Amino acid sequence: MDAAISLEKVQATAPRLVSLYKTAGERLRARGLGGERAAVYLVVDHSGSMRPYYRDGSVQALADRVLGLSAHLDDDGVVPAVFFSTDVDAIADIELAAHHGRVEEIVAGLGHMGQTSYHLAMDAVIDHYLDSGGGAPALVVFQTDGGPLSRAAAERYLCKAARLPLFWQFIGFGNPASKQFDYLRGLDELAVPARRVVDNSGFFHAGKDPFALSDDELYDRLLGEFPRWLAAARAHGIVPPAAGGSTVRP
Repeated sequence: MDAAISLEKVQATAPRLVSLYKTAGERLRARGLGGERAAVYLVVDHSGSMRPYYRDGSVQALADRVLGLSAHLDDDGVVPAVFFSTDVDAIADIELAAHHGRVEEIVAGLGHMGQTSYHLAMDAVIDHYLDSGGGAPALVVFQTDGGPLSRAAAERYLCKAARLPLFWQFIGFGNPASKQFDYLRGLDELAVPARRVVDNSGFFHAGKDPFALSDDELYDRLLGEFPRWLAAARAHGIVPPAAGGSTVRP
């Protein structure tokens, strides 16, 4: 099965993303995910400590990379994006045809950069997914540079969401040695099935300079645990069987 959006359409509507689109396709096929369909979400930390990553373009670069991946998985050419801090600051679409500078455009209209309420951002994604009425699985790319205001609430939402066709791939920006990320490492290891029916999350750190992470490596990490989740979620009836049978390789 082909990509959801053709190379020709990407060339016509988002020529800056052609290289990312090609790399994403290679990494998807390497994991047996060629032809797989999934909604793709982007959740971005808008807390005060994230200011340097907005300023240097790291957040826009992540959005572009996620959009390049989404073009293979979802045919609408749109990634719904949730910007969060103490509250949900914005929910906005990032589209193939209007991606360049989109992050700057969105945050220009936002106010105070607060703290980090993971669970409110998660709730916004869950609501958007359920309201969309789609039955396809969803890959949620969740970026942050620190731990949540309420650890208990984030755990509760993740465990409850395990019965939904949503996979949460957390990405850390900043110092990998920071104790702030111990929580995310623990969240990634919450017990199955004692706490959640399937392992519905992953975590990796992009480092102090996310630009230094190559496109190949970023996509490999984004997709690192997604195939295992797909297989487990299908086995539990959370995600419907793949058309023509799954070729996913964990």
